[in-house]
Amino acid sequence: MLERSFVPHPDPAPAAPDRAPMDAGRIEAALTGPGAPFAVVRVEDGVHAGSLVYADGPRTLREFVETTWAFGDRPFLISGERSYSYAEFFAAASALACRMTGTYGLRRGDRAVVAMRNHPEWQIAFWAAQLAGLVAVPLNAWWTEDEFAYALDDCGPRLLLVDGERLPGVAGWAAENGARVLVFHGEETVPEGVERYEDLPAPDPLAAPPEVEIRPEDDATIIYTSGTTGRPKGAVATHLAQVGAAINPRFHAAASALGRGAIPGQGPAPVSLLTFPFFHVAAFTGFYAAMAAGGALVLMRKWDAEEALRLIRAHGVTHYAGVPATALQLLAAAEQAGDGLESLQMLNTGGAAAPPDLVARLTARHGDRIEPRNGYGLTETSGGVLANFGAEYRLHPDSVGRPTPTTEVRIAGPAGETLPEGEVGELWLRGQSLARGYWRDEAATARAFAGGWFRTGDLAVVREGRVDVVDRIKDMVIRGGENVYCVEVEAVLHDHPDIEDAAVLGVAHPVLGEEVAAVVRLRAGATVTAEELRAHVGRSLAAFKVPAHVLVREEPLPRNPTGKILKRELRGTVDAEVRGG
Repeated sequence: MLERSFVPHPDPAPAAPDRAPMDAGRIEAALTGPGAPFAVVRVEDGVHAGSLVYADGPRTLREFVETTWAFGDRPFLISGERSYSYAEFFAAASALACRMTGTYGLRRGDRAVVAMRNHPEWQIAFWAAQLAGLVAVPLNAWWTEDEFAYALDDCGPRLLLVDGERLPGVAGWAAENGARVLVFHGEETVPEGVERYEDLPAPDPLAAPPEVEIRPEDDATIIYTSGTTGRPKGAVATHLAQVGAAINPRFHAAASALGRGAIPGQGPAPVSLLTFPFFHVAAFTGFYAAMAAGGALVLMRKWDAEEALRLIRAHGVTHYAGVPATALQLLAAAEQAGDGLESLQMLNTGGAAAPPDLVARLTARHGDRIEPRNGYGLTETSGGVLANFGAEYRLHPDSVGRPTPTTEVRIAGPAGETLPEGEVGELWLRGQSLARGYWRDEAATARAFAGGWFRTGDLAVVREGRVDVVDRIKDMVIRGGENVYCVEVEAVLHDHPDIEDAAVLGVAHPVLGEEVAAVVRLRAGATVTAEELRAHVGRSLAAFKVPAHVLVREEPLPRNPTGKILKRELRGTVDAEVRGG
């Protein structure tokens, strides 16, 4: 079980240090030495052989969530007029878990899909699956029906936990494949074979979750990402990996407190405005941190900067988490409204590279009162494993920070050799929170996870223990925190009969970081317009993958001798054309 001394409460506001600030080396020694709360050991065998893991703390997500019952009537999930205390949440998750193993007859290892927007019930559904020993499969709520069908075919769930908006996109698949469907916030009349959550008996507040044996090496989640082929791949994380991901943000919170001279574990529980969609691994980092400290999560139906300001004032929000685009919009809205963000103590960004001027804007407006944080993580690392915060972030705004104690960093050269500090190479990672591989894809697993190290596909450099990500090897656009794989969009464009050739790449955007652009060559005599091509892509892919710019070329697209499009040659002209018009 998770020891309370192991889970410090969020740090107090940084205005009044309790002791002298500590440097990074002393912080690491204080928090990870023998007997310290974040001490580590190296695993010798099993799925995580060779990796560093936290010596103490939980070993399964069930152990982790069971401790939250002790927070009782503290608020946990706040969404409009509906809120759940920790006690209400745990009772609801336990009741649903019992239904999963009893009424539904599900067993350890069965997959349960969770597909809904950020309703409080998303958390109930996800944690019920963990209490029941199932493998939770959070799916991107923005996907089209075709994208849902691909992932459902791949993971083969026996239970779909969806909201009313997602039901039409999955009901047909469920009926054809004999999967149960439980709908949340659905219409009063639902298709045959679909059950409404609102019609289930009220949870017994004293009921326990089902008695299920869950082992650290059991699979806990399958979270879909995209690979270089453009087709989604399911990154499979064990319980031990996910609890490592749950402990990582608590380490960074403790390190942050020591770095500014405060005592870890002091101060009230956080009130976090979490704007990441729950299916995104960046959200996992956020809600794990809040749950470990008994904090509250304030939810939004959709992003709106003015509404975010209202929620911050109404609920006394202390911690903000979102992609850099939303953080910039929040700061701009606060400045325009003359809102001092008095309750806010921390502004945390993730999911995409933060522009260096973000921290400068925050500091210019609010001084050192609001701590900036950003970091680095991937679906394959179960969320953030590097973090940059506080004074060091202000000094080095281009860095993604330092690794957690269980995360080892390696900069690899072309032949896989380890490069010395200061040289640029591919970023490789190893550690407790690493996925064990890709679901039913041994070839992709072997390529990405050989030797226990995950090859990120990002180019990086290490300087004085800090990691700077300088470029991406993978052909990918990160639009407002969402990954868009160019080959996937190119494939859809090539499906159009008027397209002879197509290349997709990212162009800079002041708020989103990047947006999607497509360069196309039409077949002779074709008359299709740019808007018609955008609509064509939108019928097959989620809206965030639709090119914002479609540029038509009459000449052939540049290619190398092997036939690969030379996007380097396209990028300059595309950037200029987009800026100019």
